[in-house]
Amino acid sequence: MDAFTIGLIEDLRIEASWNCLELGAGAGSIAYWLAERCPDGRVVAADIDTRYLDAGRAANLDVQEADICQEDYAPGSFDLIHARYLFCHLPTRDELIRRAAGWLSPGGWLVVEEPYHLPAETSPFPLVQRLLDAYQRKYREHGADMTWARGLPAHLARSGLSEVSYSGNLGRMGGGLEKDRWLPLITQAAPDLIADGLITEADLTAFSDLLKDPAFIDIPQITISAWARRPWDTPNVSRIE
Repeated sequence: MDAFTIGLIEDLRIEASWNCLELGAGAGSIAYWLAERCPDGRVVAADIDTRYLDAGRAANLDVQEADICQEDYAPGSFDLIHARYLFCHLPTRDELIRRAAGWLSPGGWLVVEEPYHLPAETSPFPLVQRLLDAYQRKYREHGADMTWARGLPAHLARSGLSEVSYSGNLGRMGGGLEKDRWLPLITQAAPDLIADGLITEADLTAFSDLLKDPAFIDIPQITISAWARRPWDTPNVSRIE
């Protein structure tokens, strides 16, 4: 995903002096790139779990352990705010979009990338139908919404941002990829899925075998990337309530 994300941000004409916020920084790949790309600015990498982040990676990198559903930043703090695969998991996702818009400086960009899962039953492979149905059901039970991304452009526009645009990046499962990202995702979720009787150990073995078939190619999801800008003439206010 990084190459797609980086290309998108570069198209926004990112400047060396920008102050950036990476929400849900994860393992830090985009935060590290932003710190290198904006040497005269500051990059805040925020995550509820910072164990995978290296605060010493760059002098202008600030790693913050934070629950972003509760965190608040001063209005006008950032020239760029980016999040990937984060909002769909949060119960206050709509409200957080609105709050994040208020953290932007005039002319600043909010870039959000989220998965849109295609219906499991539309896969041409019965095994994938079972696995994705189980996987999506488990996420729904934990409060995630894997179709929320469709409304991203509208959420950005309703938050007072302008120049709204969006793009899609098709996911790929199989097709001879050396490291298919779906095997570790399904494997990580497998203990709960098996315990609930949604899949079996045999399903996992069959999926691993299927990935070795170069004729196996599927499209499980689309990543919808949407971005918008805070108007230049928007005044800063004390806080977004």
